[in-house]
Amino acid sequence: MRLDKFLADMGVGKRSDIRKEIRAGRVAVGREILRDPGARVTEDSEVYWKGKPVRYEQYVYYMLHKPAGVITATEDRHSRTVLDLLPEERRRDLFPAGRLDRDTEGLLLITNDGELAHRLLSPKHHVDKTYLVQTDLPVSEEDVRIFGEGFRVDDELTAMPAKLTLLPGRGPEWAEITIREGKFHQIKRMFAARGKEVRYLKRLSMGTLVLDEALSAGECRRLTEEEIKALKKLTGLE
Repeated sequence: MRLDKFLADMGVGKRSDIRKEIRAGRVAVGREILRDPGARVTEDSEVYWKGKPVRYEQYVYYMLHKPAGVITATEDRHSRTVLDLLPEERRRDLFPAGRLDRDTEGLLLITNDGELAHRLLSPKHHVDKTYLVQTDLPVSEEDVRIFGEGFRVDDELTAMPAKLTLLPGRGPEWAEITIREGKFHQIKRMFAARGKEVRYLKRLSMGTLVLDEALSAGECRRLTEEEIKALKKLTGLE
């Protein structure tokens, strides 16, 4: 690939600025300073940007603890997006794998691995997603039974069986719910069909990936190699 593309992919700056820095002699490959932005390099090339090594990564994976009030999008003219919470020096082709509503917080995977994201979200793979939920009225054993059987939610949605677990230690309005779908406002619609309003919603896990309790809302970290391997194994990519 071109040297300027290598550096742009790794998020060191805008491509136009990168070309200027290359021509100014601030980029080296191995021990040789290259001044041609179109110089050919490979993913394994030893590239140095202003003296700092830049390692090429084809795929990148971030775990984000999405806070409420931030939208799940790659860009927006008026609101802060989940990508705005990532480090400034990052790949520019990242996107959220799935979405969380503006007022929902919790686990969100951000990557540029389109195949993995597709498989995590595909109904065919039935990847479990677990949420902590608080409603305005107590969650009942009858709710547990109906959710577990699957039911007609409204004219557009018939929910697959979902696991609803009461959390008496937190209070009668709290529960955990595990679903295998991700329809628009699905959990809110499911509880609304039972006469309850969702007041708080937080995603705790997605397949094998569990929200890191050390991450405060708005913080992110790279996935570990073990977490990446587990997700790939789950989705049949490894």
